[in-house]
Amino acid sequence: MAITLTEAAARHVAGQLARRGKGVGLRLGVRTSGCSGLAYKLEYADDLQPEDVRFESHGVTVVVDPKSLPYLEGLELDFTREGLNEGLKFNNPNVKDECGCGESFNV
Repeated sequence: MAITLTEAAARHVAGQLARRGKGVGLRLGVRTSGCSGLAYKLEYADDLQPEDVRFESHGVTVVVDPKSLPYLEGLELDFTREGLNEGLKFNNPNVKDECGCGESFNV
């Protein structure tokens, strides 16, 4: 399985990378946090590490550390706009439960 971005998410990330003027892609991961156990980590990758697992989606490189990969396999990242709110949305098939506030999840 892979990690993918929708076309809208790829356009958003590519635009943000262009505005930053640096970066090789998007780095995704998970960390222990919140009431459900895990939370997503999301940042721009300025360099690649030898252990990084890389995916390409709509021209954008997605980088994941090997420890986070089992929790993110099959994830689709989307960019949504709802009224005045916009942001990236994680569609993760591995999630069994989420906390009420949506900040954390478990698998």
